[in-house]
Amino acid sequence: MIIDLDEYDAAILDMDGVVTRSVRAHFASWKRMFDQYLRNRAGQQGEKLQPFTEEDYYRYVDGKPRYEGAQSFLESRGISLLYGSPDDLQGKETVCGLCNLKNQYFLEYIRSNGVESYRSTIDFVKELKKRGKRVAVISSSRNSEAVLEASGVSDLFHATVGGVDAVDHHLKGKPEPDIFLEAVRRLGVSSGRAMVIEDALSGVAAGKAGGFGLVIGVDRSGNNTELKSYGADIVVADLSEVRIKDA
Repeated sequence: MIIDLDEYDAAILDMDGVVTRSVRAHFASWKRMFDQYLRNRAGQQGEKLQPFTEEDYYRYVDGKPRYEGAQSFLESRGISLLYGSPDDLQGKETVCGLCNLKNQYFLEYIRSNGVESYRSTIDFVKELKKRGKRVAVISSSRNSEAVLEASGVSDLFHATVGGVDAVDHHLKGKPEPDIFLEAVRRLGVSSGRAMVIEDALSGVAAGKAGGFGLVIGVDRSGNNTELKSYGADIVVADLSEVRIKDA
């Protein structure tokens, strides 16, 4: 896949799954929390346990703000919980309480295992910067700063918009384009002259909704067809497959 950089001034990259290999940590943490909750619920109601799966993660949780993703998954199982408060105790039977427990598990995971980055993505970003393009990283995660720091790439980008920024600036979560539009605002470019690079279905949809010049889907999970149907202009398995047209 060859792209002509004369058509673009900037690139906005999603953090989890595009820049960092933190999807594994997120999935493991969500699964630990949800399976624990679902096991207790099944025991209380005499139901068969249906564990949280990788397909559940990519369809309902990936790319979304923490509380929205959890609520989306619970609704898919016909489970209605009180939303609660962000201050709820970890594990309380509310959307917020369950998410707070997931966050504890996630922080434990990255403290124990660290976070790797995708070498091909880092090389791609460096090449863009070398050619005078602006680059931002976005994430729905409120832990984005810790993840970028743990992976050693926090100084690589001209701008960062994370989950804490989304709350502070009242940005709607994906599939709404707010977080991407905030990124181009900080870079000082227009969305039509910027690329979005995403691995999440909700993120690809957000890039399309924001009127970005090019939406590249990175297929880490075998979602090639779905990424295209959600709005990706092109889909690659890894950014090493993207070539920049010579001047």
